[in-house]
Amino acid sequence: MKKLTEEFIRMFGKSDRQIRFFAAPGRVNLIGEHIDYCGGYVFPAALTLDNVVAVRENGTSKMNMCATDLARVYTADLSDIDKAKELKWGNYQAGMAKELLEAGINVRGVDMLYDSTLPFGAGLSSSASIEVVTGYALASLFANEMPNRIEIALMGKRCENNFVGVNCGIMDQFASAMGKKDCAILLNCDTLEYEYVPLDLGDYVLILANTNVKHKLGSSKYNERRQEVEKGLSYIHTAAPDDKRPYLCNYTVEDYLKYDEYITDDIIRKRVKHVIYENERVLHATKVLKQGDLVSFGQILCEANDSIRYLYEVTGIELDTLFDLAMEEEGCIGSRMTGAGFGGCTVNIVHKDKIESFKKNVGGKYTERTGLQADFYICRIGDGVREVSVNN
Repeated sequence: MKKLTEEFIRMFGKSDRQIRFFAAPGRVNLIGEHIDYCGGYVFPAALTLDNVVAVRENGTSKMNMCATDLARVYTADLSDIDKAKELKWGNYQAGMAKELLEAGINVRGVDMLYDSTLPFGAGLSSSASIEVVTGYALASLFANEMPNRIEIALMGKRCENNFVGVNCGIMDQFASAMGKKDCAILLNCDTLEYEYVPLDLGDYVLILANTNVKHKLGSSKYNERRQEVEKGLSYIHTAAPDDKRPYLCNYTVEDYLKYDEYITDDIIRKRVKHVIYENERVLHATKVLKQGDLVSFGQILCEANDSIRYLYEVTGIELDTLFDLAMEEEGCIGSRMTGAGFGGCTVNIVHKDKIESFKKNVGGKYTERTGLQADFYICRIGDGVREVSVNN
């Protein structure tokens, strides 16, 4: 943290007050896409790629926020926090401050400098990571009684829904807050019951392939998909008024086969089919993973990708190209887009002996077909949000 400390002092000056450091990871979702907001099961894992914040009280009512790759400081006034919705950068942080204030925590002015190893807009939940690390840092400084990590995650979801304006579910914030080294999390997004599942891949590794096409959720079709599945739920409620359940994922595949004829809009029917079948795929995938059946796990990931590609339609030419190229490679037993889509990453299960050939072949052909250059990262699964020692 020495370099970050030096940059912090250069940006905000010296003070007798202590600088503290916090980190929160991004996440990779192995399976269960676009169903967290439908009350479904998801299977994310926290990465060792983090957003880190250096924070210090400043004796004012203002949050002064900057990042190591930004040229200016953005300021939010805690006495008029809603104005910070208009910030080009810093609105996520201000939204978390508002959540803490509404929880009765006396948040005061701070200087905050962020540094990140997470690629922004890659579908690895950099925004949720910022929410979680900000909430955890501010609560650590100002709360008389520290909120638990799940409460921090729920604050992050409310921040993104109500302050930022993206109608996301709970998965990303939960994974960032609750991640555990070398484990994925089987999370029921309806009840928030969860189970840590050891991610033992033997001779295989997870490789993220980044399209380097940036997505912007607020201006993409993310919110549109949310509206479509809510419309799908209303079709089922109309067809079965005595069987109204709060979420689409409360219905089974058998229920879908019983009610699908009542969903008269073809597009809505496709969205509903993806959601309900994906929920059951998550449970099947985690079962075979626990049994050590990596081949079946990889096949289920491919089936999930077909569903998100053809039924939910949130991939695009770049993600489709990366998936198709990955599945041509010897040593790759499964691939899937991960994240919200419309750009971002695929996650691939690749044999350790084929890592370099996978990156070379997929990367080269991807550039030939799209004119873009893909980036590749070997996934390492880490812990959730935490305070970091100055000596790290």
